[in-house]
Amino acid sequence: MSLKIDGRTPLSARAPFLLRTSGCDPDLHMASKHHLSSSRGRSPVSIFIVLGLCCFFYLLGVWQRSGFGKGDGFAIEMNRQQMNCNVVSTLDFEPHHIYVPNSDSSETIDKVFEPCDVRYTDYTPCQEQDRAMAFPRENMIYRERHCPPQEEKLHCLIPAPKGYTIPFPWPKSRDYVYYANVPFKSLTVEKANQNWVEFQGNVFKFPGGGTMFPQGADAYIKELALVIPIADGSIRTALDTGCGVASWGAYMLKRNVLTMSFAPRDNHEAQVQFALERGVPAIIGVLGSIKLAFPSRAFDMAQCSRCLIPWTADGGTYLMEVDRVLRPGGYWILSGPPINWKTYYRTWKRTKEDLKAEQSRIEELAESLCWEKKYEKGDLAIWRKKINTKSCKRKFAKFCESLDADDVWYKKMEACVTPFPEVKSANQVAGGELKKFPARLYEVPPRVANGYVPGVTSKSYEEDNKLWKKRVNSYKRIIKLLGTTRYRNIMDMNAGLGGFAAALESSKLWVMNVVPTIALNTLGIIYERGLIGIYHDWCEGFSTYPRTYDLLHASGVFSLYQDKCEFEDILLEMDRILRPEGTVIFRDEVDVLNKVSKIARGMRWETKMMDHEDGPLVPEKVLIAVKQYWVANGTSTDE
Repeated sequence: MSLKIDGRTPLSARAPFLLRTSGCDPDLHMASKHHLSSSRGRSPVSIFIVLGLCCFFYLLGVWQRSGFGKGDGFAIEMNRQQMNCNVVSTLDFEPHHIYVPNSDSSETIDKVFEPCDVRYTDYTPCQEQDRAMAFPRENMIYRERHCPPQEEKLHCLIPAPKGYTIPFPWPKSRDYVYYANVPFKSLTVEKANQNWVEFQGNVFKFPGGGTMFPQGADAYIKELALVIPIADGSIRTALDTGCGVASWGAYMLKRNVLTMSFAPRDNHEAQVQFALERGVPAIIGVLGSIKLAFPSRAFDMAQCSRCLIPWTADGGTYLMEVDRVLRPGGYWILSGPPINWKTYYRTWKRTKEDLKAEQSRIEELAESLCWEKKYEKGDLAIWRKKINTKSCKRKFAKFCESLDADDVWYKKMEACVTPFPEVKSANQVAGGELKKFPARLYEVPPRVANGYVPGVTSKSYEEDNKLWKKRVNSYKRIIKLLGTTRYRNIMDMNAGLGGFAAALESSKLWVMNVVPTIALNTLGIIYERGLIGIYHDWCEGFSTYPRTYDLLHASGVFSLYQDKCEFEDILLEMDRILRPEGTVIFRDEVDVLNKVSKIARGMRWETKMMDHEDGPLVPEKVLIAVKQYWVANGTSTDE
């Protein structure tokens, strides 16, 4: 696909203007000659006056450009005018499935990256099956992240499957996925009686069912709404543990609720891949031995719908981890074992005594966490977390000793309770009360107002919002389809305070806000705004399948990592998770972007460097790249 970006007006096109203003017009030249010839007899006094005027205007010009005059201000104003001019025409980001060479750069490419073998079509570097089987099975350790060492990393391009095509636009993508994009039928057989997914011709259809809601996610959510205020904006962020194909998260989007869904890469092929192909937020993940890569007090609601997580194992560690990420006043939903054990104990092949004891243990754990049961009927039970410690009476609790509940990257889970933030009264929400969405999107978050994040103040937060509104408007002038269903799954690789995602906020898209583990920890602020995200180290593979994002935004990522790992490794990972004909927006120093651009062109990306929105004199630049469409050749070299 060709990157159709017009540059500045060519010099040849501007030449007539330059000639006219430089005194080189032929008629003017002839007039000048005639005038000179007729004035040869002028007196010395007139010559002295002319020389004096020349000297005066020369000195005036020097003064204007010295910094004391208005020359600098004039240059800045010219930058502003240039910024407001439409010097860049519309980018053509429509799917073409055609490779067009990048004719904009004559610079040689040091390295051309070849396609990987076709067997790597669905390669997930940190959750690969062969590597996983070498790790212990207890506590699901083998399903956690196990990334390859540097010498085992692939340095080739992950191919798309033969026949791959651009996914259906949202909201049709919620219900239909092309078979060629995710060619796995096992779920249609294993979950045939649970209304998960059906195979129809060349597409999969997702009726919206689940193991515990075979009548559909909509009916299930309506029952939840009898207890939980889903409709009024109080509930904005949700967590689905063991999500299947994320139908619950898909239908929560109708209620303007963003759900972070996760499931392991296991025998049920492509659960998370299906979810992302549908345009629903999801990651590969598991509740195992490592803490979830989310900040404390992140989610308004969490649910387990027959997720088969042993909530009472290891002293209740898993439930305590859910409590860590659940906001005070938030809700926890459990549908499935052991709820309604009297009806299902034979189906689950367990004794009544065993299931009754498990539910009693869950009730005790919930009490120790300051959760109050609000509802139990049929297959469903709902608890609500108290808003602070003063409003609950614990019988027992072992509190975590760590002073930083957000320090989670590769940190072991412990059987301990994360303490509530301190409050002054029984009516105060621990950590700060949030506005209903969408008001909370731009309201100063409690973590900012309370000074919990070093260097971030209410003033700097508001300035950051203004900055990103300006930048996103600039992006939209370059990429006309940004903000439409053409770009559904978007990732901000260095999210900061979430200003990029906030400026884009729309039901047509969602943004995965990534906070690098080596950056300032701002992810809690992002969640308090009603956005979702995750911690990640870009020296490693991201927990997703290939081809799951339509657009990547990388602001300052390569400056941040230039002394940490190779640019090539980060760019190859970006290529892996980017869909064919997907787009990348880089923002960084020009020297950094020149290095990035050179590598990117060897990866079958078309690139174009753009000036900063404040003009060409600003050293930071914007690089736009488009990944070309190509697919696997259908053969494997693995004999």
